[in-house]
Amino acid sequence: MTDGPTYGFDTLQIHAGAKPDPATGARQTPIYQTTAYVFRDADHAAALFNLQEVGFIYSRLTNPTVAVLQERIATLEGGVGAVCCSSGHAAQIMALFPLMGPGRNIVASTRLYGGTVTQFSQTIKRFGWSCKFVDFDDVEAVKAAVDDDTRAIFGEAIANPGGYIMDVRAIADVADAAGIPLIIDNTTATPYLCRPIEHGATLVVHSTTKYLTGNGTVTGGCIVDSGKFDWSANDKFPSLSQPEPAYHGLKFHETFGPLAFTFHGIAIGLRDLGMTMNPQAAHYTLMGTETLSLRMERHVENATKIAQWLEKDDRVDYVTYAGLESSPYFERVKTVCPKGAGGLFTFAVKGGYDACVKLVNALEIFSHVANLGDTRSLIIHSASTTHRQLSAEQQEAAGAGANVVRVSIGTEDADDLIADLDQALAKATS
Repeated sequence: MTDGPTYGFDTLQIHAGAKPDPATGARQTPIYQTTAYVFRDADHAAALFNLQEVGFIYSRLTNPTVAVLQERIATLEGGVGAVCCSSGHAAQIMALFPLMGPGRNIVASTRLYGGTVTQFSQTIKRFGWSCKFVDFDDVEAVKAAVDDDTRAIFGEAIANPGGYIMDVRAIADVADAAGIPLIIDNTTATPYLCRPIEHGATLVVHSTTKYLTGNGTVTGGCIVDSGKFDWSANDKFPSLSQPEPAYHGLKFHETFGPLAFTFHGIAIGLRDLGMTMNPQAAHYTLMGTETLSLRMERHVENATKIAQWLEKDDRVDYVTYAGLESSPYFERVKTVCPKGAGGLFTFAVKGGYDACVKLVNALEIFSHVANLGDTRSLIIHSASTTHRQLSAEQQEAAGAGANVVRVSIGTEDADDLIADLDQALAKATS
């Protein structure tokens, strides 16, 4: 969309980044199913490869369908640019890639998706990177964990699986004082409920597989650049501030300014890591974004009603939904996620591990899958699945204990979902 009026979220989620196809007039963004693009002439090709001109070269780097999605997500998040990639896990590695080096570390929340904990505690060691896990509700502990080798702080706006709300501004202040970026995974909140850049985040990552697509059809990831970080303020980020040998000494921050991280993500990250989003996946996600606000409103409405019902049920020990007045995060929701606490939370079943397994097996409407953010309601026993690789202590810290199930509340009739939970709880705790 062109500069001019300030459009509302509902308008931007449909129109941002898109316009009728100039060749055909097609109103929906076409799927550009092509690997390569014809250059006008030799000089045009050279300018593209030298990063002197923006355009399309090869679909591992850039693709017109993906480009529309990148602009749309960046606009919804209030960023200057974005890079889409093959999955949420890919987005996390892509976000860290320009920042890190052997011997460097990140400080991350203990309340993260189990796969992220494994990626940060195990996989990144192969790059010579390391991670310190800290309870982000203890801001002083976060400060203490940051050292001279720390290159980023990482957390989730609404933590998976428990739905805990992070005080993004407080952690952003720690990152600012240390001269390092704050990376926020905004998958479970989406920009409709939370815009982390407005709270001080430098980068925002998404698994677009989840709420942004919203229909459980394709995997994808995205990194949004706020454009507000000074990569040349110190010598901690040479990939962005110092000459790049692969581009004849070009300095990304000096050359591209606020878009330095975005250009690096494409010209280096996608070029060398190859974590590319395919155009059909981008198309599905673009269609999903068109109804994001409508779906999130229903997710929140349903989650609130179901969490309130569960909290009163004698067969349930506790419910972690931050939209409940009993939650320690209830007041924080008003500032971090003013439109609601999302559709994801956990509850503990009396009877422990065995009762949780029986519950999952007895449900009829809820689907037992390793996913979230679908229009369908989903359930999983995290301790035996998504968080299975973690120790018992790590599971408890992440909010995924043996007696806990995670629910992703969909957009069905809330009363039908309550009835399904009711009959399954009866079988699980009889």
